[in-house]
Amino acid sequence: MVGIYRMYEPGPPEVMKWEEADLGEPGPGMAYLRHTAIGLNYIDTYHRSGLYPLPLPTRLGVEAAGVVEAVGAGVDSVRPGDRVAYAGGLGAYAEGSIMPASRLVKLPDQVSEELAAASLLKGLTAAYLLTRTFPVNDGHDILVHAAAGGVGLILCQWAHHIGAMVIGTVGSEEKAVLARENGADHTILYRQEDVAGRVRDLTGGRGVHVSYDSVGKDTFQASLDSLAPLGMFVSYGNASGNAPDVPPQELQNHGSLFFTRPSLAHYTANPADLKALADRFFGVLADGTVKVHINQRYPLKDLVQAHRDLEARKTTGSTVIVP
Repeated sequence: MVGIYRMYEPGPPEVMKWEEADLGEPGPGMAYLRHTAIGLNYIDTYHRSGLYPLPLPTRLGVEAAGVVEAVGAGVDSVRPGDRVAYAGGLGAYAEGSIMPASRLVKLPDQVSEELAAASLLKGLTAAYLLTRTFPVNDGHDILVHAAAGGVGLILCQWAHHIGAMVIGTVGSEEKAVLARENGADHTILYRQEDVAGRVRDLTGGRGVHVSYDSVGKDTFQASLDSLAPLGMFVSYGNASGNAPDVPPQELQNHGSLFFTRPSLAHYTANPADLKALADRFFGVLADGTVKVHINQRYPLKDLVQAHRDLEARKTTGSTVIVP
């Protein structure tokens, strides 16, 4: 028996209920891992609130790391004793889980289980955003919303290393300092300043080549107005609520812009693509290009409070849930 969180109806953090469950033995192609660290991500709140509807009842949590304890028939990619992590699926808010072995990535010696749980989902997201959705190169100007958040800090560091000029939006001066310490060349207090106006000033009137926007409703217009002609609007989150619809004519009026709503699930559907992105991210972790800041730790029993703090924007960097 293992402890798990299960949800029977969408709603506030309190709908997550602690239960004991028998997960059984891993079947063909599956592996059982004992969790040693669990990630906390904003998408978890979308699942819990019903913004991203799920069949009910359901388990929650999409990211964890741990040690493989058993494998099913036909599994040769991992074996008992391997340190692994995953980002995707459901059920991470638990003491252990049974996962498809093809969705597990082995951890290199330089990456701890806690570090992997704190960063794999965010790191994979940053990897596909920077290298595939819009391949950022030396000389690009980019706008990163929520620059002091988990994905934001990785984007800022990685893009700065590539040679991009990074403009980050933040909600407070404290977060502005954090973003600048982690690669943002300039920061904008998006609640107090004219974001698009400042972006134009910083780019000589041109605008940025790409806007990475995980905030949604509150920053939508600023992203649109900050882009240079032929720029790309990458909307990958809804922290402030759903972004409005984008009339195609609006993209033309703003300079023949590109608009995309990407998903990690699509970029990692092929196990080979998952491994390639994980290798890229582990590489920049190992060489020090990206440093992940674990700024909060909560015991698994305090998961409800962790969700409250995340939604109240009281967290920065990454958070680990400890079983």
